[in-house]
Amino acid sequence: MREWDGTLAQKGWWHSFELPDGRVIDGVCDLKGLRNRLAQFPIPENLAGKRVLDIGAWDGWFSFEMERRGADVTAIDCWDNERFRYIHQELGSRVDYRILDVYELDPARIGRFDIVLFLGVLYHLKHPLLALEKVCALTDGLAAVDSFVVTESHKRKGRAPDLPTVEFYEIDEFGGQFDNWVGPNVECLLAFCRTAGFARVELRSVLRHSACVACHRRWEPAPTSPRHAPPLLLKVEHNANSGINYRAAADDYVSCWFQAEEQPLKREDVKPEVDGYGSQVIFLGRQTGGEWHANFKLPPGLAPGWREVRLRTATSGFSNAMRIAVDVPARPEALAITGLCDGTSWIPNQLELAEGATISLWVTGLPESADRNNLQVCIGGMRLAVEYIAAPQGDHARQMHVRASLGAKPGDYLLTVSIGDVGSAPAPVKFLPAKG
Repeated sequence: MREWDGTLAQKGWWHSFELPDGRVIDGVCDLKGLRNRLAQFPIPENLAGKRVLDIGAWDGWFSFEMERRGADVTAIDCWDNERFRYIHQELGSRVDYRILDVYELDPARIGRFDIVLFLGVLYHLKHPLLALEKVCALTDGLAAVDSFVVTESHKRKGRAPDLPTVEFYEIDEFGGQFDNWVGPNVECLLAFCRTAGFARVELRSVLRHSACVACHRRWEPAPTSPRHAPPLLLKVEHNANSGINYRAAADDYVSCWFQAEEQPLKREDVKPEVDGYGSQVIFLGRQTGGEWHANFKLPPGLAPGWREVRLRTATSGFSNAMRIAVDVPARPEALAITGLCDGTSWIPNQLELAEGATISLWVTGLPESADRNNLQVCIGGMRLAVEYIAAPQGDHARQMHVRASLGAKPGDYLLTVSIGDVGSAPAPVKFLPAKG
């Protein structure tokens, strides 16, 4: 590292360039090395019609090479590099150059990109996994990631060879440089990329002290002649709260239950996706009824709206789709309780306080995104647990079941339903002591 610092100080440029007038700028990284570095990734020669983002562009060779291939390129760095602007002018470039920190990046701000270059940046960051999640959110197709890695020659004695590990450099422990924070080993770099939300993570090469990883947002194409029928998706809900609402900015996970013809199944055999973006299964279990239960991370960067969840296995096509709400506001105009009864006897406006007693009620005006978490059913200021909400059917009232609170006493009460600051008129209900 100190050797590189000295060479950079001597040459003044990190990247090398061939200019239109025949001049050659000789930087620390020669042209052969730059081309070879880019060749580690499955990036086509013709990028016409594609959007490319270069994160940590530095002098800009990769940005301008992507532009040469026909791409619409955005280049970002955390500082304004006059050498980038000089090459930009010499080439008559149209690359959109912005000064942004990687943690500021968001699809709502700069859009999504077919290809994202994240080359030689990760180990300079204090929060590498957060940065990779940002990269994943911006990527529509491929993210090309390379980073310094701790290889065998760097490892300390006694370290397990396949265990994902990362070294942390508080000040200048790595090569005497103060701008390096982490040194993952190869296994850790791959685990970082998978955990960030990429569907497929492929180690392309390890060149001396750096590893090149191709990170794909989408699964490989389904088999053209599948050996098994598509799975049947039975239920999809939020892993933590069993609702249908998710927040893109949160670390949310999806639970789904399905039946599959292919048996047995391993975790890596199941390939879920949300609106086409794949996500690796982190848990797969067989249920007592024979169906399967899988958990996976909500893919980063989803725009607000209703999103379709589906899955396939390694030897099947995709299942039926079920919808979830991502950052969909629940804003009813008006709510009305049109019916209320004992969930067991179906006697109107009363509930016998037997063990497990539930109230069935019917409500109009509920938004499609209403679920057991944003819906409040209260009696005398006490919130009741919502156990079930029927799927919407046009303008018809939706049925729900709520469980009587522990310690509820016989008496006459008023029940209300609300979402946010919109509530129903109260409906009377009589609690009766349990018989026998």
